Amino acid sequence: MSALTGALGDGAVVAKRNLIKIKRSPELLIFSTLQPIMFILLFAYVFGSAIGQDRTGVNYREFLIAGIFAQTVIFGATLTGAGLADDMKKGIIDRFRSLPMSRSAVLVGRTTSDVLNNVLVITVMSLTGLVVGWRIRTSFLEALAGFLLLLLFAYAISWVFAWIGLLVPSVEVVQSASFIVIFPMTFIANTFVPESGLPGPLRTVAEWNPVSSLTQAARELFGNVAADMPEPTAWPLQNPVLYTLIWSVLILVVFVPLAVRQYKRAASR
Repeated sequence: MSALTGALGDGAVVAKRNLIKIKRSPELLIFSTLQPIMFILLFAYVFGSAIGQDRTGVNYREFLIAGIFAQTVIFGATLTGAGLADDMKKGIIDRFRSLPMSRSAVLVGRTTSDVLNNVLVITVMSLTGLVVGWRIRTSFLEALAGFLLLLLFAYAISWVFAWIGLLVPSVEVVQSASFIVIFPMTFIANTFVPESGLPGPLRTVAEWNPVSSLTQAARELFGNVAADMPEPTAWPLQNPVLYTLIWSVLILVVFVPLAVRQYKRAASR
């Protein structure tokens, strides 16, 4: 128990350090919030008229926001990998290694600070969504559950990128790898259009894609699903909250030990 308490305490110190780093580099925060705002405005006003309510069964702007939330928090998780790769390159990890601190504290602090960054980004996105016409039509607790589910899944993905960030040699490689993985992952899904409109194989991929279940869960918890929309036929979209939780736990169980092990290897070079 003392080891766990020490790891959490050290992790809180590292998280504070990362938040101060963001404060000293406000450009990072500005651009990480401008991107989702740009996506909301583009899809709401440029593509929204082409897709329309007849494709989604609900006001497209309400249909859209949950997908933008899911895409943004997943892309935000890549900051973990980029940050760790940058620390490795600059020798910060070597400095941490010389301190009497838990080996896992660097990873706990990094992933925690990125969750807090995602909280701020989601807040800005929510305000932008309200401006373009998005509304939460459920209770406060259901809406809170929707936001927490988004943050939990993003936290799990951040451990994947923590492992990648310690595995590859530079920030540029992390960014390239994240784009190759996340871009199709977030577009072959129901983030921007209903999965029912996709061709056969792509529809199957979208139905079992955890990003789709995350988006569907957020839509249901925010009350952005029309009563006359056809019921999903795939089990993950019929049980989106459960399916998303299963994926989140599975990712954490696999990648937390992998990231910690890779950190020990990287720190001993």
